[in-house]
Amino acid sequence: MSMTLLAQPLTSEAFAPFGDVLEARGVPDRIINRRRCGRFHDRARLDFGTDGRAGISVFQGEPVAWPVEIALVERHPEGSQAFVSMSGHPFLVVVAPDEGGAPGMPCAFIAAPGQGVNFHRGTWHGVLTPLHAPGLFAVVDRIGDGPNLEEHWFEAPYLVEPEKESAEMGSASAP
Repeated sequence: MSMTLLAQPLTSEAFAPFGDVLEARGVPDRIINRRRCGRFHDRARLDFGTDGRAGISVFQGEPVAWPVEIALVERHPEGSQAFVSMSGHPFLVVVAPDEGGAPGMPCAFIAAPGQGVNFHRGTWHGVLTPLHAPGLFAVVDRIGDGPNLEEHWFEAPYLVEPEKESAEMGSASAP
């Protein structure tokens, strides 16, 4: 039997225990490039441990449709990981607090167009979950030797549906 989670809009405040929301919100920290560009400076705490380096990969995930089944979460004990949509479409973000080395009760967010996320090192999170094609993402994470992936399968999957206010923004297109 599965439990249902409601995906709420992604906000910096609600997501803070798990990581950083990447977005151009508010007034730019700096104006650069001959005053043609606002820089929203240093928006994520990147952490790649002592023996890793930052790498940027491009992922192409298959879009999902509501309700979304979440049976697996993962975490990266040696480094942070950021998901940035290259298509500008909303995507589903699932995170869970750590409770003694295992994920606690997950919560779900819908990243709006123009938002990305950076999961702090060791944060339990769902896999890349695009809601629209082409599902193209830049992923910034640790490149280095040694294992950096732990997976946890839930005894029963969770079903995620959008909150009423989020349903229109995050409605999935057919894969």
